[in-house]
Amino acid sequence: MTEIASTAVVEGGAELGNDVRIGPYAIIGPHVRIGSGTTVGPHAVIDGYTEIGKDCRIFPHAAVGLEPQDLKYRGGRSWLRIGDRTVIREFATLNPATAEGDATLVGSDCLLMAYSHVAHNCRVEDHVILANAVNLAGHVTIGTHAVLGGVTPVHQFVRVGAHAIVGGGSRVPMDVAPYTLAAGNPLETHGLNVVGLTRRGFSEETINALKKAYRIFYRQNLGVDEAVTRIRAEVPATPEVETFLAFVLTSERGLTR
Repeated sequence: MTEIASTAVVEGGAELGNDVRIGPYAIIGPHVRIGSGTTVGPHAVIDGYTEIGKDCRIFPHAAVGLEPQDLKYRGGRSWLRIGDRTVIREFATLNPATAEGDATLVGSDCLLMAYSHVAHNCRVEDHVILANAVNLAGHVTIGTHAVLGGVTPVHQFVRVGAHAIVGGGSRVPMDVAPYTLAAGNPLETHGLNVVGLTRRGFSEETINALKKAYRIFYRQNLGVDEAVTRIRAEVPATPEVETFLAFVLTSERGLTR
């Protein structure tokens, strides 16, 4: 059964699923949709055209779906969509997209820690962890199972690939390739995320193929096209290697090397 605290404000038009719990002094706007089993903590604000999935947890004072912090925003219907079982901690802020009809997307099973920020038009895929005070500028893409350490700003239009880890306190002005470890100021790549890949069940053969691709791409002082040609000639074409190659070939911001 849905529970709404007596001091909460749920505006007409909001849609709440079964077993939703709304805490004291929380505010839910008229265009919000919240899936079953989700809890919204005290003083949280959820507004705009925001869709939240099932069994999410929104902690106190989070600000979800308020208009984007973008001077190009002219009003209109733009979306923030959040998947299932995602946790949004205290004082985190998530904004919808800028242009009418566009959406900011946050996947399922994510953890967005306190004071993290997801700006307009970002795409955060499933199982992502943003530690405390990670700040994503507009149009950033974070791949599945990526982890960003605390107090890390990510420049607009940057991509962080799947299963990558970025160390805390780094500044991310360029793309970070899938499966890699990156840290520092200036940001540098420091090898593969072998521990994370092993924990997620990647085979030894897959990890060895990624290691070989990594050595060619990062250790041979080759240009991108030459490195890709060598990798395709010398490394087994596993799906993970192909994911790595597709990422580096489509980089527009440039790659962290």
